Amino acid sequence: MKEIKGGVCAALGFKASAIAAEIKYRGRDDMAMVYSESPCVAAGTFTTNVVKAAPVKWDMKVVHERGSARAVVVNTGIANACTGEEGMQVVRSTAEAAAVALGVESGEVLIGSTGVIGMQLPEEKLTAGAGSLAKALERSPEAANRAARAIMTTDTHEKEIAYELEIGGKTVRVGGMSKGSGMIHPNMCTMLGYVTTDACISGEMLQKALSSVVVDTFNMISVDGDTSTNDTLIALANGLAGNERIDSENADYEAFYGALNAVCLHLAKEMAADGEGATKLIECTVRGADTKESARTLAKSVIGSSLVKAAVYGCDANWGRELCALGYSGVMFDPEKVDMYFRTGDHELLIVRNGIGSGYDEEEASRMLASDHVEIIADMHAGDESAVAYGCDLTYDYVKINGDYRS
Repeated sequence: MKEIKGGVCAALGFKASAIAAEIKYRGRDDMAMVYSESPCVAAGTFTTNVVKAAPVKWDMKVVHERGSARAVVVNTGIANACTGEEGMQVVRSTAEAAAVALGVESGEVLIGSTGVIGMQLPEEKLTAGAGSLAKALERSPEAANRAARAIMTTDTHEKEIAYELEIGGKTVRVGGMSKGSGMIHPNMCTMLGYVTTDACISGEMLQKALSSVVVDTFNMISVDGDTSTNDTLIALANGLAGNERIDSENADYEAFYGALNAVCLHLAKEMAADGEGATKLIECTVRGADTKESARTLAKSVIGSSLVKAAVYGCDANWGRELCALGYSGVMFDPEKVDMYFRTGDHELLIVRNGIGSGYDEEEASRMLASDHVEIIADMHAGDESAVAYGCDLTYDYVKINGDYRS
């Protein structure tokens, strides 16, 4: 497997486009489309928030009942959440407008929205935008990049990646793009994300792979502890690579799974590092846990702690905050067996031994926390399982950004 250019356009048959529809923002692209020249099997995972946006309800129906799609239309600026029947009508109208322009059925068009909750979308701008996007479609790295930028809200940069690998003697490509910077917390799936592939795989196996991959990728990130109303991750596979159809958990499935996991992990880490106002990526590895689920819960508790995040921002090696976060996670363990380390690059520093301070050099620890990638390692000495969670520091700018988000 190797990294390649192209994002969502890396796979055969996929095109993308972006336009400035001026839905909320001015002077920038705010609508994007991804389209496959051939029918795709579709898989998806969605927010667990009881309050679900209109496009989430639409996409869940398409994925779970139809199981196939040809296109995705995404807008940024307004989330189309808590908008009632008017919001659902905008979704239907947008899908119908895209379908007419593309020559497909409206039920083959997925819709994504992100931005302010509670505002109504201007229907005429969405429908006109869908038509314009269809005319602007092209397959190129530039088109993919422009689409990735168009779906951003408070993100500071676009998030995209693609990999190429061989499956059954055929070259298969898997690419993706995502957006997410705030209102992000591990609870499936904390963002908008779109993965495209030319692999030939059954819908059942694609859904199985996607649902499994998110557990240790998007479900292991947190920025601020808030799970959005619009969280959506979609995977589309059109089969144009020509590999033998993957319809069971065989070696071909494992190879595809590896590429899908690589795409999702890259995007997840990019989102964690680009948290609103963030200056650092925090990576917490828990090892020596009694179960995999315990390891996940412990790691997420550390990166989700506001006090840990604030301490990392201030380069304060206040290890009691990490140990405290482990302790209230709900996982039972012996605190007198816990060892903890800070790591940056190849340098590792023992901070806690057997649940008490190790007598480490405070200045050295503070210098390590000044890195833009801070790793916290907790060894529970309770078993053989491990997990990694990803987050970011908590800065003054987070409050500034969210204090005037609507203005």
